[in-house]
Amino acid sequence: MENPEAAVSSCSTHDDENLCSYKRHLSVSQAGLLEDQLRRKLKFFFMNPCEKFWARGRKPWKLGIQLLKIAMVTIQLVVFGLSNQMVVAFKEENTVAFKHLFLKGYMDRMDDTYAVYTQTDVYDQIFFAINQYLQLPNISVGNHAYEKRGAEETALAVCQQFYKRGTICPGNDTFDIDPEIVTDCLYIEPMMPLDNTTVGKHNLNFTLDFHRLVTVQLMFNLKAINLQTVRHHELPDCYDFTLTIVFDNKAHSGRIKISLDNDIAIRECKDWHVSGSIQKNTHYMMIFDAFVILTCLASLILCTRSVVKGIRLQREFVSFFLYYYKKEVSFSDQMEFVNGWYILIMVSDVLTIVGSTLKMEIQAKSLTSYDVCSILLGISTMLVWLGVIRYLGFFQKYNLLILTLRAALPNVMRFCCCAAMIYLGYCFCGWIVLGPYHVKFRSLNMVSECLFSLINGDDMFATFAKMQQKSYLVWLFSRIYLYSFISLFIYMVLSLFIALITDTYETVKHYQQDGFPETELQRFISQCKDLPHSGRYRLEEESSVSLFCCCNG
Repeated sequence: MENPEAAVSSCSTHDDENLCSYKRHLSVSQAGLLEDQLRRKLKFFFMNPCEKFWARGRKPWKLGIQLLKIAMVTIQLVVFGLSNQMVVAFKEENTVAFKHLFLKGYMDRMDDTYAVYTQTDVYDQIFFAINQYLQLPNISVGNHAYEKRGAEETALAVCQQFYKRGTICPGNDTFDIDPEIVTDCLYIEPMMPLDNTTVGKHNLNFTLDFHRLVTVQLMFNLKAINLQTVRHHELPDCYDFTLTIVFDNKAHSGRIKISLDNDIAIRECKDWHVSGSIQKNTHYMMIFDAFVILTCLASLILCTRSVVKGIRLQREFVSFFLYYYKKEVSFSDQMEFVNGWYILIMVSDVLTIVGSTLKMEIQAKSLTSYDVCSILLGISTMLVWLGVIRYLGFFQKYNLLILTLRAALPNVMRFCCCAAMIYLGYCFCGWIVLGPYHVKFRSLNMVSECLFSLINGDDMFATFAKMQQKSYLVWLFSRIYLYSFISLFIYMVLSLFIALITDTYETVKHYQQDGFPETELQRFISQCKDLPHSGRYRLEEESSVSLFCCCNG
């Protein structure tokens, strides 16, 4: 490094006026003192929590809070996860129950093949669903009820969509059609089933023109209450089910597919009363959630303070090098002051605070955003656990994974960008060519999932075997396509990817044994020989002088 004496004596016209004045009055001994102080300050900044405790007796509050936060956030996540599982299970079980109630002859796992092929079957299915709806209070084993608007119960809507005009004569290869879609709806009010009478074609003015028919939709609303949460000391939620039974005849292929869609909304019950200690347990959980929020807030404040300190020290170091050594500090050295682990912990703290607030609102039955809350708490818990790796990184034996990932990441990203171009090319090609003939290539999303599974060696034979042989040319193309993709990605791309990481691992392992190449920042800090136990850092804390504290001197 240059002699700071020479640098002190000069002053650029671009320098700050106060700084120039300070530099003119600064003696060589004062410059050396400030340089030693800066080295000591930098060395202390990059110490681990144990070394900082030995140097200044500073207790590792952030480490203690992170360990406490891991336990609290994990407990909170498990408790909320169990509650969310009951919500999801209730939704799924109700959807299955509705399919068995309103779809005639439905059996489990028939969703892709459930269809009708005759006009009589279409009418039977429609009137079966209508009669099941009208007799629901007598036949359902669940606590289902009709939705009410005021004093009246909502009606079931039977809507058919058809072409406005159409004359189709396949025998003569002629047709005359107006593609405009017309919707015609029939509304059926719920009635108390006083006898065993059923609704049919004889008492409903409802007919279908199958030549013009596009779809038939049965739409109705039901309500239910999830009582199973009471056994787990939670207040029940009220559910609104918007059900739509669709008879899909868009293809006009002679096969009308039938599906039931259940749109579920969770609402706060209007009037409720539960005997026992549920309210007390709910209050305990809300107190625990509030304590989690306070802990994360403390962690957020401490990490924010550390990040701000790092940025200030970075500016001080950059200014020192610029004015005393006439050098620009490299970008990599400047980024050493920005601790990515702290930023990761800060993001997890923010997500935990927002997620815990939502959880408290859900427990108080003010909100029902289970999915949003689960995403926030899930990501925050993952980041909290990842943040602990930062403290393991202070130990050489545990630091190998972190160093390898950090060193390999730039090369891995560039490699993945190149491999993605090949992968996307295969995706588009497979979708357009094999999509009509293979169930796993029907959409771009399915193609991507199928190819990614093939890269990992999953379900290879089934992918080959399920290819339809209706077109010999396409079948031959599928073999060339699949063999080339598997050979290229498994034997070449994946092997190169592993070799890239392995090479970085060997390099990092070699550096750990023989020493890492020193950056300019590390060489500057290494000239400070003061050990954490020396007591010099305690004196530094008592009489800390900033590099530019006397700029007006």
